[in-house]
Amino acid sequence: MAKRSAGLLMFRWRGDVLEVFLVHPGGPFWAKKDLGAWSIPKGEYAEGEDALIAARREFAEETGMAAAGEPILLKDVKQPGGKVVTVWALEGDCDASKVRSNMFSMEWPPKSGKTKEFPEIDRGEWFRIEAARSKILKGQVEFLVELASKLGYDFKIPWTRAGTL
Repeated sequence: MAKRSAGLLMFRWRGDVLEVFLVHPGGPFWAKKDLGAWSIPKGEYAEGEDALIAARREFAEETGMAAAGEPILLKDVKQPGGKVVTVWALEGDCDASKVRSNMFSMEWPPKSGKTKEFPEIDRGEWFRIEAARSKILKGQVEFLVELASKLGYDFKIPWTRAGTL
């Protein structure tokens, strides 16, 4: 059975501009990567566990903040590595400067025998949805496209509230 992850794609309005909240993975592998490196806050969950509860838990673990609001289920997306990701969009707001992630340990530098701790997420940021499309991992772009569709927006035009440019 494929591994499963669940996450929350928080979005907000700044006037007529649509923004989404993404997180940047921590650790040495991602330190100098930007385009195509950002992600929706998400994580794996166990078989039988409620995916929405897991998504809220993972958001809290990765950001240090709780996410409240009415979730909008987006379609599951199979990632290039085979993992199936379930995401809910959630209108909300959070202070990206206050992201505090849980930590993980790994041998660093490789083959050094030394273990170092790194944050799972080193920062969060709000992006206009147009910019988010180039920032987010390729396998997660579909979530942005579906959110845009559910809100009545098109990547071909500047994204603003329906009926205005």
